[in-house]
Amino acid sequence: MHRKSSSWLVAGLLLLSALPGLAQSGPQKLPALRLSAGIHQIQAEVARTPEQRAIGLMSRPALGSNEGMLFVFDEPAPQCFWMKNTLIPLSIAFVADDGTILQIADMPPQTLESTCSTRPVRLVLEMNKGWFAQRNLKAGSKLSGSPFRP
Repeated sequence: MHRKSSSWLVAGLLLLSALPGLAQSGPQKLPALRLSAGIHQIQAEVARTPEQRAIGLMSRPALGSNEGMLFVFDEPAPQCFWMKNTLIPLSIAFVADDGTILQIADMPPQTLESTCSTRPVRLVLEMNKGWFAQRNLKAGSKLSGSPFRP
């Protein structure tokens, strides 16, 4: 019986030693597109797949001043985000299909506290904390670019 337990322990340790190879080895870099908020230009990486959305901006040490990440979901739904393994403070905008910002919230780094949309959305844009406020963008402001439908 002791020998069997040892075999399971060794097998478990071998499995655990293989896991780091399966884990993400650094921040993901996704294809980007250009968005506009009036005169303000945004270079937004686009997270379209469940895996890309789950990783988001995790492990990213910094974002450029006009860089962000646009999360694109298949269907409108209440969307919730947290900042696990996200090193930088962010502002998040929940955006209607036509590009109208419905809600903006600030999110502190490395927390499991969720920030959720108050209405169903398909599009969510994360930028450096304060980016929207510094440009006087708020709920009701419009974004433009290829992801937004008239």
